[in-house]
Amino acid sequence: MASIAGDARAGPPARHVAAVVSGNALEFYDFLTYAYFAVQIGRTFFPSNDPTTSLLASLATFGAGFLTRPLGALVIGRLADRLGRKPAMLLSFGLMGAAMLGIAVTPSYAAIGMAAPIVVIILRMIQGFALGGELGSSTAYLMEAAPPGRRGFFVSLQYVGQEAASFAAGAVGVVLATLLSAAALDAWGWRVAFLLGGVIIPIGLMLRHSLEETLHQPAPPSEAPPSALNGYVRLLVCAFMILAAGTTVSYMLTYLSTYAQATLGLPANVSLGATVASGGAGMVFSFAGGVLSDRFGRKPMMIIPWIGLLAVALPCYWLMNTFKAPAVLYGATFLISALASLATTSNLVAITESLPRRTRAGSLALVYALAISVFGGGAQFFATWLIKVTGSPMAPAWYMTTAVGLGLVAMVLMKESAPGRASAVAALAPASAA
Repeated sequence: MASIAGDARAGPPARHVAAVVSGNALEFYDFLTYAYFAVQIGRTFFPSNDPTTSLLASLATFGAGFLTRPLGALVIGRLADRLGRKPAMLLSFGLMGAAMLGIAVTPSYAAIGMAAPIVVIILRMIQGFALGGELGSSTAYLMEAAPPGRRGFFVSLQYVGQEAASFAAGAVGVVLATLLSAAALDAWGWRVAFLLGGVIIPIGLMLRHSLEETLHQPAPPSEAPPSALNGYVRLLVCAFMILAAGTTVSYMLTYLSTYAQATLGLPANVSLGATVASGGAGMVFSFAGGVLSDRFGRKPMMIIPWIGLLAVALPCYWLMNTFKAPAVLYGATFLISALASLATTSNLVAITESLPRRTRAGSLALVYALAISVFGGGAQFFATWLIKVTGSPMAPAWYMTTAVGLGLVAMVLMKESAPGRASAVAALAPASAA
C-alpha cells in the first residue's frame, strides 16, 4: 500500500486535496440544496392545506438523514481506522452520490402516492449513513498528509470546499428561482439543482481512486499520544460540545433562506441570496482561520471569533425582522458566517490533532455524527417549531446564542494542540507551577 513521505513533504498534491474535499463539497451542496428548496420539496412529497405543516414534514425528512449518521460513523469510521482512509472515503462518496441522484428522480406524491415520501426518507437515511463516516476519514487524511506546521491550512480547504458548494447551491437556487415560475420550481425546478450536483460524482470517485494512503505512514513527533481514559473522555465531551455548537450555527445559517421566505415574507429569489452571502463569507474566512491558526494557535482562533458571534447573533436577527430588506438579510448572514467560519477550521483541527491516530477517524466521525444528528438534523425543524409555538420570530436567535455560549465553554476547556504552541505551553507549565 502506498504511503506518503515524511514530514519534509510540502503537503498532498492538489489532485489529492480535490479528491478529499469533493466529498464534503457534495455533502454540503446536497444538504443545502435540500434546505434551500425545503418549501418546494414539502409541496412535492408532503402536500397539505397548511403550508407550515408541509414545511415541517419536509424538514423532518431532512432530519431523517441524521438518524443513521452515528451508525455510518461506527461502520465507516472503524473501516478508516482499520483498513485505511481511502477505502472509507470511496464507500461514503459512492453511497452519498447514489442517494442524491435517487432523490432527484423520485416521482411526486401526486404521481405515486405514499410511496414517494417513503422512498425519499429511505434515500435520506442511506445518505446519512454515508455521511456519518465522511468527515472523520477525510479530515484525518488531510491532517496526516499535511506537514505539522500547515495542518490548519490544509484542513481549512475542507471548509473552503464546503462553502464553495454552499455558494454554488445558493447561486443555482437564485438562478432557478429567478428564471422559473413558482409552479415550475415546485414541479421540476428543484430537481435540476440536485441533478447539477451529480456532475461531481464520477469526478470525485475517479480522484479518490488516486489517493495515497496515510494511515500507515510514520507518525511525526508532534502526533497526539494515546490519552489516559479520563483525559480521552474529557476530550470527547469538549469535542462534542464544540461540534454541536458549530453544527447549530451552520445549520441555522442554511435555515436563513427558509426563514426569509416563511417568516420575513421575502420572495424565493431574494431569500436564496442569503446562501450566496453565507458561502462567500465562509470560503474566505474558513481559509483565513486555518492559516491564522497555524500562526497564532488553535485556541485564540477558536475563542475570539466565537465571542464576537455571541455578541452579534441577537442584533442581527432583530435587524432582519425590523427592516425585512435584502441588504440587511445579506449583511447579517455575511457577518454571522464570517465569525463562525473563522473559528470552524481551528475547532476541527484542534479536535483532530488531539486524537491518537489509531482511533482518530472513528472517534471524530462518531462525535461529529452524534453532534450533527442531535443539533443539526433537528435545527431547522426546531427553529420553525419554536417560531410557531412562541409566536416570536426571534426564537432562532435565542437558540443560536445558547448554542454559541455552550460551545465557548468547551473551547476554553480545550488544550492548545498546534504543534509549536502546544510544546511552548507544556514547557511553561512547570515554570508557572514553580
